[in-house]
Amino acid sequence: MIVYVTTQGSKIVKEGRHLLVKKDGATHHTLFTYKLEQLVICGRIELTASARSFLLKEQIDTVFLRLDGRYVGRFATVEPKNVFLRQKQFQMVADQKFCLCLAQQIVRGKLLNMQTILQRIRRTRKQRKIDPCLAQLKNCLHKLPEAENTAALMGLEGSATSAYFTGFRMGLDNDFGFSRRVRRPPTDPVNSVLSLLYTLLINRVYAAVRMAGLDPYPGVLHRLDYGRHALPLDLVEEFRTILADSLTLSLFNLKSLKQGDFQIDIKEDDNAGDDEKDTRSKPVVDILDEVVSDPLGRISNSDAEDMFDLPSQQVLTQPTDSSDLSKYPVRLTSAAFKRVLTAFEKKLQKEFFHPMAEKRMTYGESLVYQARLYRRVIAGELAEYHPLLLK
Repeated sequence: MIVYVTTQGSKIVKEGRHLLVKKDGATHHTLFTYKLEQLVICGRIELTASARSFLLKEQIDTVFLRLDGRYVGRFATVEPKNVFLRQKQFQMVADQKFCLCLAQQIVRGKLLNMQTILQRIRRTRKQRKIDPCLAQLKNCLHKLPEAENTAALMGLEGSATSAYFTGFRMGLDNDFGFSRRVRRPPTDPVNSVLSLLYTLLINRVYAAVRMAGLDPYPGVLHRLDYGRHALPLDLVEEFRTILADSLTLSLFNLKSLKQGDFQIDIKEDDNAGDDEKDTRSKPVVDILDEVVSDPLGRISNSDAEDMFDLPSQQVLTQPTDSSDLSKYPVRLTSAAFKRVLTAFEKKLQKEFFHPMAEKRMTYGESLVYQARLYRRVIAGELAEYHPLLLK
C-alpha cells in the first residue's frame, strides 16, 4: 500500500505498531505499517524521532516532496543483499555493447507508446496537423538501430520527444498555454501536472526496482553519475506515456482540472498553500472514476483491456516551437494537488491483461513485473527486455 500524507501542519507520531497523522490534537489518519510499502510526505509535515526510527527499522520507503510535487529526498533503506546481482549490474554497465542494445529496447518502447498516443489523437480528433510530428517520431524510430552509442540514442529520443509534445498539445481540449515540455519550473498548468505525475511515477519505479532486488544506481540509458538513480530513470520511460501522459489528458479533457485549480508563484514557497474552495460541479469520486477509466484521455474509443501488446517488429517521427513562456512557475492548489494524487493512485489500481506475464495485474504491479523482467535480462535469463506497449 502506498500512502500520501498531505495534511499541512500535521505531525506523524508512533503509537505502538502504528503511525498516526495528528493535527490540533485530532487524529486524521492511522497508518498500519504492516501494509505500508511506501510513505510519501508532501509539504509542511512533522515527523517525530520515534516515527522516523520506526520507518527506518521497518525499511519503509519514505519519500519527501514539496507541496508542488517537487522531489526533496528519501530515507536510505538497507541495500539489496544479493551482492552478486549488484556486481553483475555494474559489470554490465561497463559493457558498452550490452548497454546500447538494452537502451535501444527501452527507447524503442517509449517511442512506440508515444506514436500510439499521437495516432489516436490524429484519428479521434481528425488532426491532420499532427502528421509532421508523427513523421519525425517515425524517423527517429527508424534510426534507433543506427545509433552507435547511448549519446546518439539520447539525441534521437530527445528529438522524438520534442515532436511528441508538439502533437500532444493537439490532444487537449484547452491547452492552458502549453506549447512544449518545460520542467524546471513548470510554467503552465499542463506542465505542472506532468511534472507532478512524473515525480510520483519515478518514485514508484524506484520502489519497484528495490522490490526486484536491484541496485538503483547503475543504468544503461541514463549513465552513471554522482548521486543519480539511473535505473529508475531508465525503466520509467515506457510508463510515462502509459500512466502520466494519458492521465494528464483525461484530467484536463474531462474537466477534473480547470484554470482555477492552478496558481502562479511570484516567489516560490517550498511549502505554501492552503486548501482552496472547491467549485467543481461534479463530486470528486465521480469525476476521478471517469478519468481513470478513460485510458487515453478522451482520445480513445478502446477499453483498457485492449491497450497493451508485446513488442513487435513494427516499422515505425520535429517542428520547433518558439512560443513565449511564462516567467513564473505554476503549481496546483492544495485541493487540486490532492485530487491528482487520488487519480494517480486509482490509475495504478486499474487492472489489465499483461501479455508477457499472461495474466491480469494492476498498473502498479506491472511496474514491479517490468523491473523483475529487467533483472532477468541482467542475470542472463532473457536475451532482451520487453517494454510494455500500448496497442
